[in-house]
Amino acid sequence: MAKIYLLVSGVMLCSIPACPLDNKFFIRLRQMKTIPSQSCLEHRHHFKFPWRRENITPIQMTQGTCYHQLMLQQISNLFTMESSCAAWNSTLLDKLLSSLGQSLEQLKEVTLDCPNLGIDVRKYFQGIHLYLKGKEYSPCAWEVVRVEIVKCLSLM
Repeated sequence: MAKIYLLVSGVMLCSIPACPLDNKFFIRLRQMKTIPSQSCLEHRHHFKFPWRRENITPIQMTQGTCYHQLMLQQISNLFTMESSCAAWNSTLLDKLLSSLGQSLEQLKEVTLDCPNLGIDVRKYFQGIHLYLKGKEYSPCAWEVVRVEIVKCLSLM
């Protein structure tokens, strides 16, 4: 039953009215590309993204707002790591984090209690952290993660 809620909750992220991410965030994330993705093909990894798009009910949309907030917080945690600061252009990273911070502030106005959803989001990002650590935070590993975050956010 929890997996059903997880799938449905994650699915509705792109139709949430409270979705404050704007195109600037996506543009900045894409601008952070420092090496061609093709040169990192052997580093690809399946992070087991825990949801997909489906039809969404009003109750699921409410849970999706929680999911959205949890995802953005984890993305913020990822890009504020010391190893992240060393991997990216500091100006672009600062702009990305500023945009992300503004989105999180807007979502705080609609904060809901969603403890069960947080477990799967944390597991997903734990997998990303373990991958980076296993690859010793290499430039290709960060590029793979950057692409994963773009993919992840495109489903929100």
